Amino acid sequence: MIKNLQITPKLGLAFVIAVFFVSCKSKKVIADGTSTLKKLNTKTIVKNHYANALDFKTLRGRLKIDYTDGEDEQGYTVSFRMEKDKAIWISATLGVVKAYITPTRVSFYNRLQNEYFDGDFTYLSNLLGTELDYNKVQNLLLGQALFDLRKEKYNTVELNNKYQLAPKKANELFKTLLQIEPTNYKIAGMQLTQPEKNRVLDVQYKNYQVVDKKLVPNIIDIHVKDKKKTDIIALTFKNIELNKKFSFPYKIPNGFKEIVLE
Repeated sequence: MIKNLQITPKLGLAFVIAVFFVSCKSKKVIADGTSTLKKLNTKTIVKNHYANALDFKTLRGRLKIDYTDGEDEQGYTVSFRMEKDKAIWISATLGVVKAYITPTRVSFYNRLQNEYFDGDFTYLSNLLGTELDYNKVQNLLLGQALFDLRKEKYNTVELNNKYQLAPKKANELFKTLLQIEPTNYKIAGMQLTQPEKNRVLDVQYKNYQVVDKKLVPNIIDIHVKDKKKTDIIALTFKNIELNKKFSFPYKIPNGFKEIVLE
């Protein structure tokens, strides 16, 4: 059974990372793996990936978040707002729980438990097992590569009707693997592995949707694995509108207890 909405430091990941996306009549879902691959070199694939990046100023909609760690399950739908490169904001019904992320801040509070967290990206980085910043979180939510693919050389192979990219030079700390859609050059999946810590971040983009002739993720599955367990976060983006004017109301209530992470 899905439990009532509660945000603990661990489950805060599901809410904060959901950093996160009036039904549009033109909206349609683009399924993955529906076309034959063209024979392209890596440079062209990377160039097309950035040429097809979502161009917008603001984005808002609804986000359904489902979370499980094998023992606990939670599911809830929140309001979501984003101003490109500046802020990500989410709010549960009646503002019971809110989260606010900027390039320098990761924050959320929970009125049900009278608690709040207010810090930097160390929190998300530790939970996901890879160093994060605002741009990486934003890219993850928009179907863009976390790292700049233009700054490194990659080997490309064809796998399951997708382009699969792996760095030519191995990283000592983690391994990276990317899959890119042949139809829209958006990310189909990415995996970051830390062999020494036996940790894996696996992100799969089930499909994309078209809003105002622009591609936005529709369903994203995030798996965070370590030696002991696997946390699974499923994000479904609904009712998306682009380039509307709105604010980001956020203020931690007085008297709340701060969540201190070890």
